[in-house]
Amino acid sequence: MIHIPFIYRLLGVLLSLVLSFSPPTAWADVYRNLPDFGSASGSLLTPRQEKQLGRAFMRYVRATQKVIDDPLLDDYINTLGNRLVDNSEARGTGFTFFLVEDPQVNAYAGPGGYIGVYTGLVLTTQSENELAAVLAHEITHVIQKHLLRAWHQSENLTLVQGAALLAAILVGSLAGGDAGMATAIGIQAAVQQQQINFTRQNEKEADRIGIDIMEQAGFDPRAMPTFFSRMGRANRAYGTKLPEFLRTHPVTNSRIADSLGRAEAYPYRQKEDSLRYLLARAAIREMNFQDPRDAILHFRTALKEGRYRSRTAARYGLARALYRAQQYDRAAKEIAPLLREHPETLEFIVTASLIDVERGKRNEALARLEQARARLPFSLPLRLTLAELYLRTGEPRKAYDDLQKLTGTHGENTRTYRLLARAAADLGRTAESHQHLATHYYLMGGLEAARLQLKIALRQPELDDYERARIESQLEKVENELEQLKKDKKKK
Repeated sequence: MIHIPFIYRLLGVLLSLVLSFSPPTAWADVYRNLPDFGSASGSLLTPRQEKQLGRAFMRYVRATQKVIDDPLLDDYINTLGNRLVDNSEARGTGFTFFLVEDPQVNAYAGPGGYIGVYTGLVLTTQSENELAAVLAHEITHVIQKHLLRAWHQSENLTLVQGAALLAAILVGSLAGGDAGMATAIGIQAAVQQQQINFTRQNEKEADRIGIDIMEQAGFDPRAMPTFFSRMGRANRAYGTKLPEFLRTHPVTNSRIADSLGRAEAYPYRQKEDSLRYLLARAAIREMNFQDPRDAILHFRTALKEGRYRSRTAARYGLARALYRAQQYDRAAKEIAPLLREHPETLEFIVTASLIDVERGKRNEALARLEQARARLPFSLPLRLTLAELYLRTGEPRKAYDDLQKLTGTHGENTRTYRLLARAAADLGRTAESHQHLATHYYLMGGLEAARLQLKIALRQPELDDYERARIESQLEKVENELEQLKKDKKKK
């Protein structure tokens, strides 16, 4: 039989093999005192421990999935998600929402408030209320600690079964789902059934509390039973080839009925889709076309035939496609009227500025972005776009100063470190540039690349004794992890 403390220690081992890395200022916290997850009779995790676990989980996600690096899409999904968090009992805690470029219909809640949504699911939703329903559902999984509570269900499992169940809970949705994980490891049918039963119980709880969160945040709570009812019909249509979302979020008639009854307790509220939701869908649809010419044809045809939910969003999708195809003058003609009609919309401000830079109108682009940042000083898309344009216009000092501030407030944003590496290099800070690149690669799950950058940093002559000692300490930790990975591979 397996005991809970063993599972928690096992998780610590797994985390050490899943690229536990943080920006330089936080490395010590990551490697010192990996969480001791307690016992079945005590509390599961402290908030700090859960966040450590979440950061390690997120680095694994980046290493194995196409996490979208578009600042505008990232800003939208986090704005929507945190609006829901602010209307829940988790108000004031740090949640991170991210999009995964994948046509599958799927979403999952990792530890520490890391919530991933596949682009296929965003396109499957028929309203922003439905997308909010999915996020509220996943937020509840985190609030109710369903992942952590699941470990307590494995007290009566054998060692092999307990390890397989833990792996399925932690990364099952990232590696083919519970069924795929179970098959790969050879887990027995009884264990699969136990996990399914526990999941159904959690799903109902997530529906119930998620509906309350939606109502408090101003969304239509009926969107949750509506969305899951549609997924239930898809369940029957797909047969054995279920979308991943239906594998990890099983839909039953009783569950739909329960959520509908809960939603009906609230007065009817009609909530129109926000413009940003429609723009996000258009951007995702545009990026789904590998060849931008196909995207141009799609949006032009839609505009000509009137096949769109929003003409504004369709024109935005066309402008993005034209920009990607390097047809900058045509892109400018599409984005200009949108910006005039919606001068405060981030998507139009940023896209118009990027287009203007390519058209040789850099001063106009910078002026527009600087004016927007003055109105919205904490906007991450504006700050990152400005930093990138400062670098392109030969002003690395401006980029460097603001990017350094971002490492304190957005310490896991990989683009920040990539741009900061460029800024430091342009300022002649070669060793520092390679350190920032090391952080970027590590956050992306690239241990070998991180080690190489740290070795290059150590060869720079401008290092003082303190900087050299700090880089050597970081390098030692990276090499220790690489050694652990090699040992693990040999055991397999």
